[in-house]
Amino acid sequence: MIRVLLNVPSPALRAGLRALLASDQTIRVMNDSLEEDDLQLEADVVITSASHTSFTANSADSTVATLFLSDDQPNVRALTRSLRVWGVLPTDASAEELTAAVHALSQGLIVGTSTLLFESESEPLSHGPLTDRESEVLGLLAKGLANKQIAVTLGISEHTVKFHVSSIYSKLNVTNRTEAVREGLRGGWIAL
Repeated sequence: MIRVLLNVPSPALRAGLRALLASDQTIRVMNDSLEEDDLQLEADVVITSASHTSFTANSADSTVATLFLSDDQPNVRALTRSLRVWGVLPTDASAEELTAAVHALSQGLIVGTSTLLFESESEPLSHGPLTDRESEVLGLLAKGLANKQIAVTLGISEHTVKFHVSSIYSKLNVTNRTEAVREGLRGGWIAL
């Protein structure tokens, strides 16, 4: 069961979000009659509007995954820099997008639309500890490509791909492809 706290200023917005999330039986919207600090400690995911600054100011040190609802691109980027796990969706997100975001955030992944996360489609993602080529390989791993397919796509040998995969495992401190992709998503170094 994923426990979700709705921390939004509008009762109408809270009711709407509660109704959208009700379609998923694995999500439980928490009772908001308790104190905000107590609820935040119990929640797995907090949904808030980026304009609700009283919560965001208190959540910078929180390990609770936070999903911001906003269409204000510069404001969202400024707010999300200080959080460990976060997501951002536009205010008109569908029920499917909202529930998928809650599930992903509860697993520690970063969620968002490219228009809100990045200044432009051409803005490069940070590679973290990876080289540019390792980042390319990790991106292709995330798409489910086998070593031979990665080699053909990048125009390199299969042996070189194996070398890059091994280097990725070492740098990300993981032992398999799934863990490597998860760490790449958590770090924001790849996007699906």
